[in-house]
Amino acid sequence: MTSIDVIIFFVYLIGITIFGSSFYRQNKTSSAFTLGDNTIPGWVIGMSIFATFVSSISYLALPGQAFMTNWNAFVFSLSIPVAMIVAVKIFVPHYRKVNSPSAYTYLENRFGSWARIYVSTCYLLTQLMRIGIILYLLALAIEAIFGWDIATIIIVTGLTVIVYSVLGGIQAVVWTDAIQGIILIAGALFCTGYILLDLPGGPEQLFTIALEQDKFSLGSFDLNIYESTFWVVFVYGIFINLQNYGIDQNYVQRYVAARSDREAKRSALYGGLLYIPVSMLFLFIGTALFVFYTTSAAQLPAELMDPNQSDRVFPYFIVRELPAGITGLLIASIFAAGMSTISTSLNSSATVFLTDYYERHFKRVATEKDSMRVLYTSSFLIGIIGICIGLSLINVTSALDAWWKLSSIFSGGMLGLFLLGIFTHTQNTLGAIAGVLVGILVIAWLSLSKLFQLEETLGYQIHSYLTIVLGTTAIFLVGFLFSYFKKSSESNKTEHVTK
Repeated sequence: MTSIDVIIFFVYLIGITIFGSSFYRQNKTSSAFTLGDNTIPGWVIGMSIFATFVSSISYLALPGQAFMTNWNAFVFSLSIPVAMIVAVKIFVPHYRKVNSPSAYTYLENRFGSWARIYVSTCYLLTQLMRIGIILYLLALAIEAIFGWDIATIIIVTGLTVIVYSVLGGIQAVVWTDAIQGIILIAGALFCTGYILLDLPGGPEQLFTIALEQDKFSLGSFDLNIYESTFWVVFVYGIFINLQNYGIDQNYVQRYVAARSDREAKRSALYGGLLYIPVSMLFLFIGTALFVFYTTSAAQLPAELMDPNQSDRVFPYFIVRELPAGITGLLIASIFAAGMSTISTSLNSSATVFLTDYYERHFKRVATEKDSMRVLYTSSFLIGIIGICIGLSLINVTSALDAWWKLSSIFSGGMLGLFLLGIFTHTQNTLGAIAGVLVGILVIAWLSLSKLFQLEETLGYQIHSYLTIVLGTTAIFLVGFLFSYFKKSSESNKTEHVTK
């Protein structure tokens, strides 16, 4: 890294903090902090949705996966249109009608306060771990590039995002997300062009070698539930994207913040669909890097050929091959992807704490002063806890792997309960509770059997991608059957009384 790269990196870091903090004067009410007073342009919300979806993990993991294997991960992107159709037709109008900053107000109206508490608690726990994990993984990438202390990177990054998120509210989050999304795309496009021009045989060589090595494959089309086939990834993608665009506070808050129903729908659609070509671009970079190092255009250290080190291939290329100045900009774009995700989690978590806990259980008629104090305090505390979680993950990769497996327990229960509320009409709280309990047991069993490697002993090896699929389906089916039989029972009683 040259001094100019370091300067560009710090100029970006300081600049984005000042820009985000500049919204402080427009951020004096709880409505401004959580919804931006519904004055945010649609294109900004759309870019913010896109930037929220793309974290620094995606920026590194997708090129790494394409480098080591093929384009099987792109099948996940192909499932997005299915989720987007459901989001635009059902989710967005529904949340705009409820008109609450919280995504979970509806569940209380549908099933009672227990549902709102359960889902909002799951969401907050998930966001705390998400902040910690992204800080930790982002620090790993920056440490590999700059050689800085991981703990210092986690603390500085966390505090930087806390500052502009607390001062600027949702407007700081979405506007900085939009800028970071643009930088991210520009950086990826530049890298793609640079690699293509730097290949000895030009772009044609890339496609020739990639096709010979089957690097563009989307995976097997066999109906096999034990491997990462096309169908397994596609079904998994539908469920995960329904979860993202249907119940995730990060997205729902943006739907409600839009200036009109039309802008909300367009923002959701464009923000989601933009990920498809961008993910393709990231995967293409990974394939291009494979050809780049296969043709001996440059040498790759042997340790980076380890599949467990694939996420480091793209950063290595950025540092070693790109010209001075561009390297700093690209590192800033990786950093931008992580910062946008963290800032979104801070603002949305504070919003949930205010609307689902403070105003619901502590002070139903809160003054603006009280509400702003809660939003500022909760944002700060959630950020600090996230930093502490990130620090606790240093050198504890087993805990990190365990969390990703166990997190599906929370997310699966949330999605299944919401779908049950949307697609059934009988007011059956007992059925909802039974469905959630059965679904969580299914997800926990599948997750724990993977975690403790019990599959061979138990005689099955279902792919981990299907955990959330089976768990969510179990919640919906059990709840639906309870509702169906209750309705049938009530109909029979009515007929008996009539006779």
